[in-house]
Amino acid sequence: MPSPIQKSFPAGYLVALAFFLGFAKAASAQAKKDLHPPRKDPALLTLDRIFNSAEFEPQKVPALRWQKRGSGYLTLEAGKSGQRLVSHDPATGKSEVLVPDHWLIPAGETKPLAVAGYELSENGARLLIYTNSKRVWRVNSRGDYWVLDLSTRQLKKLGGDVPPSTTMFATFSPDGKQVAFVHKNNLYVQDLLDFRVTPLTRKGSDTLINGTFDWVYEEELHLRNGFRWSPDSQAIAYWQLNSDGVKQFHITNSAAGPYARLISIRYPKTGEKNSAARIGVVGLKGGDTLWLDIPGDPREHYLAKMEWIGDRIGIQQFNRLQNVNRVMTADPKSGKVQTIHTEKDAAWVENNNDFRWIDNKQKLVWLSERDGWRHVYLIGAKVTQLTKGAFDVIQIAAINEKTGWLYFIASPENPTQRYLYRVPLKGGATERVTPAGVAGMHAYSISADAQWAVHTYSTFTHPPVTTLIHLPDHKIEKTFADNAALKKKLAALRLGTSDFLRVNIDENTALDAWCIKPPGFDAARKYPVLFYVYGEPAGQTVLDRWDGKRFLWHSLLAQQGYLVMSVDNRGTPAPRGRSWRKSIYRQVGILASADQAAAVRTLLKHRPYMDPARIAIWGWSGGGSMSLNAIFRFPELYQTAMAIAPVPNQRHYDTIYQERYMGLPSDNVAGYRNGSPIHFARQLKGNLFIAHGTGDDNCHYLGVETLIDELITHNKQFTMLAYPNRSHSINEGRNTTRHLFESLTRYLRTHTPP
Repeated sequence: MPSPIQKSFPAGYLVALAFFLGFAKAASAQAKKDLHPPRKDPALLTLDRIFNSAEFEPQKVPALRWQKRGSGYLTLEAGKSGQRLVSHDPATGKSEVLVPDHWLIPAGETKPLAVAGYELSENGARLLIYTNSKRVWRVNSRGDYWVLDLSTRQLKKLGGDVPPSTTMFATFSPDGKQVAFVHKNNLYVQDLLDFRVTPLTRKGSDTLINGTFDWVYEEELHLRNGFRWSPDSQAIAYWQLNSDGVKQFHITNSAAGPYARLISIRYPKTGEKNSAARIGVVGLKGGDTLWLDIPGDPREHYLAKMEWIGDRIGIQQFNRLQNVNRVMTADPKSGKVQTIHTEKDAAWVENNNDFRWIDNKQKLVWLSERDGWRHVYLIGAKVTQLTKGAFDVIQIAAINEKTGWLYFIASPENPTQRYLYRVPLKGGATERVTPAGVAGMHAYSISADAQWAVHTYSTFTHPPVTTLIHLPDHKIEKTFADNAALKKKLAALRLGTSDFLRVNIDENTALDAWCIKPPGFDAARKYPVLFYVYGEPAGQTVLDRWDGKRFLWHSLLAQQGYLVMSVDNRGTPAPRGRSWRKSIYRQVGILASADQAAAVRTLLKHRPYMDPARIAIWGWSGGGSMSLNAIFRFPELYQTAMAIAPVPNQRHYDTIYQERYMGLPSDNVAGYRNGSPIHFARQLKGNLFIAHGTGDDNCHYLGVETLIDELITHNKQFTMLAYPNRSHSINEGRNTTRHLFESLTRYLRTHTPP
């Protein structure tokens, strides 16, 4: 007897259903086969080859550290039972073992210390060793410190009776006789003769932070070590942050066991109260701190830089909007402060100037965009422009005052590449140092005397080559890594061509882009397209450099029949002038998504092999936010979006980053609303995949939960993948990265099939 279900459907339907189920099963099997092609074909990439093996890992380069003076450098190298410290002279090519591994064996132990970091005292008499480190937010900045006397070979742990892995930022005094460090938000100094520990501050707490920083200062101003020794080793200047009143954000670690654990962070979100920062000076015997008389409300200003300048202290202070940077010097005895330079911008001032002085500290070497391009200036009795022209100085690489040259990175003709240049400190013509005819990405780490450099060169399709070169002739003296084995493996792969191009979205705007085509590309066919995006002022995706596993994953997708592209919209930090970068001011998410959509329309118009019915986009962090904006704001263009760790509502991000580019939310209500994808979720028509780590301290999981609630309100279907207690990078735990990228690959193939 037929079942009620069978009776309710015609026979033709059952035939169709059987056909569909058979087709679906075959399609599923084909998808699985495409995701995991037979390993016997060495020309095809697989997720396992990319993420679960070391097959495409680049050759390791020794961790090289230039000496503080001269041309010498140090490396940590493998010894018989541990790491040894080796000193190198590039001029002679000679090397000597400065500290053999057996010197690093503590008394009563059999194995040397595992060295996570080190510092050689300025007189070369002692070595500071960092070990047993623990992660604090982004990096491992808490651990144990040991000091080795190179003459007596005495190895002793520092910090007195502090618990293991709780000491931070131990640093030699300039005379090498003492070490200062931070423990539980207090500052200490330890004498290296009698090893007596003296507290310099005593009132440190969860809300009163001495010698280090709160979350937002570390994340957005890149500050961790919050103290500086005086040149005479008699005093220390340090930051103190008072975070009382800063609202706490709570992260639930549900993976901690049967009972979830709460992690609390003082995290100032846009428009909310910041920590109050100040700088003080304390002598080595402790006692009262002399606080510098820095003007302005300490909760409405940021102290972004601080260094000793001879017998004075240099400070850089930004206002809350970060459109004014005041450079000050302070008297450490009286606390009186003098402003020596003020940098202003109608949008924001970049926080990209370290203290660099020449002419006996009478002139400050400074980067400014005051003429529309980022150039080098000398700030003294008068302001002198050192570099000129329609190009940006990307960064200052080195200064050789003895020979009279300043080295800098720029790329006047191609914003996707980087080269080394130099200019006379007395003014004159700029010279290119990087040899001509070697297009791509050139990075340099230059010695203290600017006579030598570690040079790393790569392109979009060629992994890095790292060499030791002489300056300024760029002569190669030694090759650290040529990645010949990796190049051979890449040559054996069946890869499509990769091209860089410009997309003219209107008469006045051309956007840089790259495109990876499938192997055997046929312009007569229609191909699905996946766009990789970031789109915010903190990152540029269109760069002619090796991108490792991400390039390989994009190439895997190209092998499966996708065009993979990336476009840099206006507002990204490309070296294309101030107006390019600052055009995004007060409209993050608005201008960028419009530029990205305009690029898609232009490409579809001029490249008929791009299938307008199969356009997808993906990105991480700001790129995740941009992916949401793309599919919500332009549903007619994008069929699929994959957003990793996004910020759906800009009001939920931190003060320093978001207010720098958007202003205060009270002054830019429309900008914050229109730039936040959550307010356009109701327009979703396509396929949306979201992945987020629930332990993300940066872009909070709460933001995605509010977006989910909004999507549910409007009955919008989506796919969500939460990674328990993973951070913003979603890489903790076994197989996490592999799992994420298989999820992305499967979702893309299902909803925007090749």
